[in-house]
Amino acid sequence: MKNPPQKRADILQDRFGLKTASYLSAGTTELPHDISERLRAARAQAVAQRKIAKTQTAGSVVNTGSSAALNWGSDEGLSWWGWIGSVLPLIALVVGLLAINSFQNDNRMQELAEVDSALLTDELPPAAFADPGFVQFLKTTRQTATVQ
Repeated sequence: MKNPPQKRADILQDRFGLKTASYLSAGTTELPHDISERLRAARAQAVAQRKIAKTQTAGSVVNTGSSAALNWGSDEGLSWWGWIGSVLPLIALVVGLLAINSFQNDNRMQELAEVDSALLTDELPPAAFADPGFVQFLKTTRQTATVQ
């Protein structure tokens, strides 16, 4: 069942179509017979297309007050393919977030392992390791050591 604003829009669209058709029909009285017959056939074809378009159900947006919902072409809910198509992006999002979390945890553990190994192998005082820029210092010294 269509909501009232949609019904009004359909009624206005039908009225516009009828007015346009009457203006076009009024102008065909001065045209030659072959052109007017081609126009009549084109109108019949357009009306047939309009009827086909009305019978097909497509996805539509249902607006109720301040919220809107996407209707997948039927009033009975989502089909299996529609349900899978709705859930699949959510699953991909969760898997992506878990992969990002795992990757960041691995990077953090690697940084902590580098600091621990530097603390155990170097003769620096422990106060140097409390410096927030020390991890960056370790990264730059290791990068320059591998380049040379």
